[in-house]
Amino acid sequence: MTANPTPTVVKLGGSRLDDLDGSWWKDLAEYGKENPLVLVHGWSKPLKRLHPRYSEPSAILRDRYGNQSRWTTPEVIADIKTVSAELGERVLDRLHRHGITAERLLGSDGLVRAGEGERWWWREKRLVEMENLVGPITDVDPTPLKNPRPGHVHLVTPLARDGAGREVNTDADRAAAAIAGAIGATDLVLITDVTHLLIDGDPVRRITAKAAAEFRDKGATGGMRKKLRAAGEALEQGVARVVIGSAPVTDLLSARTGTVITRT
Repeated sequence: MTANPTPTVVKLGGSRLDDLDGSWWKDLAEYGKENPLVLVHGWSKPLKRLHPRYSEPSAILRDRYGNQSRWTTPEVIADIKTVSAELGERVLDRLHRHGITAERLLGSDGLVRAGEGERWWWREKRLVEMENLVGPITDVDPTPLKNPRPGHVHLVTPLARDGAGREVNTDADRAAAAIAGAIGATDLVLITDVTHLLIDGDPVRRITAKAAAEFRDKGATGGMRKKLRAAGEALEQGVARVVIGSAPVTDLLSARTGTVITRT
């Protein structure tokens, strides 16, 4: 694969990090030596390991439109930062072993800004007003990324800062999409625990943004629904293609496996 002068953004699913072996990291590092890389990570699995309460149904809220969100308080933000710091150390160590320098950034440190979050949530079959520190991404300022370049990786923890200056939780897939658009990335890679997007049980190798959005609204569920929304947002912001899969990054970017989503 030839070097790409524009950045590539790779989102690492929090549930996948423990399963990525040495060969996966070696492949990523070899790609990163020739191409600017920004990594965005999730934290779902590490957070659940931190305390049983994060696996309870009450930890997830549903708003009046049917969208799900983790119930986020200042204490939850602190726990996200705790598990993300530990996760970040592991990721940076793996990259360093393969000759890549790396640094970790909090999205809330000037990189990602969020708007006002939803205030009405279903609790015990009632729609009630409650504070939830989750906000939609409104803007990304790429300045803190300090000019992504080959051989040096930025690892982003996708927290954000809202208009009142509070740290808020954001969806990691959609944060990766917003960052990819803001830095002019050609490719966004979403590393997940499935090899392909499946429609009616059949693996999809290539799909347009329009077809993906139609499936998202009619047939996709759970995490895949969020990933397809993030893919659409990335493409709308100028990213050339989004690849979803579980393989090494060079295999996904070469379309040897995974699902490629493009505007047309």
